[in-house]
Amino acid sequence: MMQGRLMAAMLLAVVLWGGSALAATPLKVVTSFSILGDMVANVGGDKIEVITLVGPDGDAHVYEPSPADAKKVSSANLVVVNGLGFEGWLERLVKASGYKGKIVVVSEGVKPRAMGKADHAEEEAKGHAKEHHDAKGHDHEHGYNDAHHNSHDHGDVDPHAWQSLTNAKIYVKNIAKALAEVDPANASAYQQAEDAYLGELEALDTWAKAQFAQIPEQKRRMITSHDAFGYLGETYGLQILAPMGVSTASEPSAGGLKKLIEQINRENVTAVFVENISDPRLIEQIAKESKVRVEGELYSDALSSKDGSAPTYISMFRSNVGKIIAAMKQ
Repeated sequence: MMQGRLMAAMLLAVVLWGGSALAATPLKVVTSFSILGDMVANVGGDKIEVITLVGPDGDAHVYEPSPADAKKVSSANLVVVNGLGFEGWLERLVKASGYKGKIVVVSEGVKPRAMGKADHAEEEAKGHAKEHHDAKGHDHEHGYNDAHHNSHDHGDVDPHAWQSLTNAKIYVKNIAKALAEVDPANASAYQQAEDAYLGELEALDTWAKAQFAQIPEQKRRMITSHDAFGYLGETYGLQILAPMGVSTASEPSAGGLKKLIEQINRENVTAVFVENISDPRLIEQIAKESKVRVEGELYSDALSSKDGSAPTYISMFRSNVGKIIAAMKQ
């Protein structure tokens, strides 16, 4: 009798130990690019392991997934993506990986920003895009070369929704909901982290509004390498001029550049920036020909490395706003 009880107790201990070991194993979450990786890490904390495909200073517009990436996706418990046509390579990667789990699109619920004529680099790029559509059956907004033809189909929607803090809050809520669905045992922890993070984003938004309120409307103009800051512009009343459109794979024409330089000189634009994911030579050429100074580097589609000035989404947003304000005050 005593021996039977001892055996039962030992079996129970093994079951309990195995259960606790399983519970202690972090949820494996794959994110498409560094900004999402940071958001997910803030909500998931030590309950998850975050694996980011396109890392710091990486350009998701021209990213080419590797077999190693397919392996990462295949072993994930959850895959987190932006959506809005941003990750044109994602469907192929998921198919190649054989992943059958949940894919959360964090932009679900965001009001997409439509791309109008004013948002395009120049009419020639649109015409070239139409030629691609007629020949290939794809609807591209810009004239991308064939090597990137399948990677940058944003359609009529601006995918850079994270540049609005209002949208960032939607992202965070979608992340927390997905984590809780996949890992209900830790739902309360994700909820607490969500609430804390939303509070930080709310405080950041209040600060940003106060910063832009210092700038007269006629001075709220800026130029960046590609059109990644449209949502920021809508939120804070900025006019964004970009020679490259929404994708870093598009190229402006000589005529488009000439018109942009004329506009810079005519309107006395002082906020001219390169981006951490873009080749700086185009903006440097524009600055030289328009006799304006490049005011520094903004973070558009990727965070900086850990030792940089924007290793997190919040530090990225604060850094960008600070640099823009300083340039506009000139």
